[in-house]
Amino acid sequence: MGKGRDDELAHHEHGRDDTPFAATDPLPLPRQPQLSSRDRAAQLLIAPSALMTLSLIEAKIVVSYMHPETVPAGETFITEGDAVNTGFMVLLLDGEVLVENITVSRTKPVTVTVLGPGSLIGEMGLLDTGPRSASCTASTDIQCAVLTRDALESLIEEQPAMGAKFLLAVSARIAERYRETQKKLVLFARLAATMQQELDRQT
Repeated sequence: MGKGRDDELAHHEHGRDDTPFAATDPLPLPRQPQLSSRDRAAQLLIAPSALMTLSLIEAKIVVSYMHPETVPAGETFITEGDAVNTGFMVLLLDGEVLVENITVSRTKPVTVTVLGPGSLIGEMGLLDTGPRSASCTASTDIQCAVLTRDALESLIEEQPAMGAKFLLAVSARIAERYRETQKKLVLFARLAATMQQELDRQT
């Protein structure tokens, strides 16, 4: 796996377009080259896997503060444990991203999930400055929309109500994710207890 592209995403260097999304600015998507980048990003932002509490109009406002980014297959753009390049969130528009975590095995990365279009990645980075909790690698060439912490601050300053609603939506999404994790932990605990009981009966 190659070196992460956190620096490039966070500092707006290699491979990105500094121009924010615009209604008539087409993003080069292989399967839908004529679709407005702003409309596609806004539709995906309110998908069930993202921030479905926002309206389409509100999503378009948020998207106007994002910039398009292309990441080639095989590149890691978020690295687990990185406490420096945490100030951005990614909305996946096209392609797949492999999420890996080394915490479980302590020796080598374990695949946690594979994300597709409409997924939010790294949203926690907009709310705190803690280290990244997992590594994210493009398993295919991906197109995404990036919202940096600086852009979020501009949104809050220029449109306070919209900024507050967006933060609430992100917080709700994070809370939902933690609830899902908690349910999985309870299930694993029950499974472990059942296995232990079976082992006890055999000894």
